[in-house]
Parts: sequence; C-alpha cells; structure tokens
Amino acid sequence: MAWIAKPSASTKIERRDEPYFTEAMQATMRDEYQPRFETNMACILPALHLIQHAYGWVPKQAMHEIATFLGVKPSDVFDTATFYEEYWLKPKGKVLISVCRSIACEFCGQPDITNAVKQRLNIEVGETTDDDKFTLVELECIGACGGAPAILMGETLHESITPEQVVEIIDQVEKDIDAGKFDHH
Repeated sequence: MAWIAKPSASTKIERRDEPYFTEAMQATMRDEYQPRFETNMACILPALHLIQHAYGWVPKQAMHEIATFLGVKPSDVFDTATFYEEYWLKPKGKVLISVCRSIACEFCGQPDITNAVKQRLNIEVGETTDDDKFTLVELECIGACGGAPAILMGETLHESITPEQVVEIIDQVEKDIDAGKFDHH
C-alpha cells in the first residue's frame, strides 16, 4: 500500500491577534507539566488538553503556538492532535450528542437511535447543526452496557433510550438553550 501524504506543508492557518495558548497556560505548562516529563515532546498532550478545555476545540494556530513554546516541530503537534480521537480540530456544537455504538447498544437498537438524531437534526455523524447547537458523534463504548442503548447528551447519561425519547430530549434541550437556561451537566 502506498503512503498518502497529508498536505500539511501547504496548510493555511487562520490567525487571530490574540493567542490561544495564553501566558497563563504557558505558566501552567512551565510550572506543572514540564517538570514532570523528561522531554518537551511528552508535554504535547497536556498542552492540547489545556487548549481544548479552554476553547472546546484545538485551532491550528494554537497547535503552532504550542510547538513554538515547547520547541518542537509544528508537525509533531499536528500529528499528535490528529492521531487521538479525543481532540476536536473544528468547533463543535454547544451540546455534544454521543451515541454509544458498542455491541450491546447495537444489538439493543443503537442504529435506530442514531438515525432518529440524524433525522431530527438533519445532520450526519460527525457534523454540527447550522445553528451550532448540536454535534452528533458515535462512541465505541460509554460503559453503560446494562442500560443499552445509551447516549450522552452533553454530560448527562440516558439509558434504555428509544428513538422517540431521544427526539423528546433534543426538543427539551433545544428549548433550554433558546431560553438561556441550558446546563450541560
């Protein structure tokens, strides 16, 4: 099989004046993480976590700022961020809908749950609604096999869910968002 090269050398990075990797984040890296790790390469993961925790995703500008701070190649930061599924490389919706697709959930109706969400929101798995309210993902396992099929709506677990229930939950969460009283916990 031939290697397929990423066009990262020609990637254009959208930049804003204000840095993503703030002085406070740099201080955290310098004081808390760098002393614990033998190399700066090992600090890439915690730096990416700091960015994602602050912004909900990891912009390319932030990856470049991390590389400059740590004295590593930008490609090393980019390769790390793209290797792990937990890093978001584009903004996601206010509410992340995570549908479990483990074998237990699949046997108990997960495809119907995913399809109900897709139809209700008019998006595919991995997409965000045009109003930036919802992003739909499927996860390999969320550890709720006894309550299959299961989803996470934000950080709230819903077990033994039906397609009708998931649509009702989305409707309620959307009302809460519109009323300014949504709490993802």
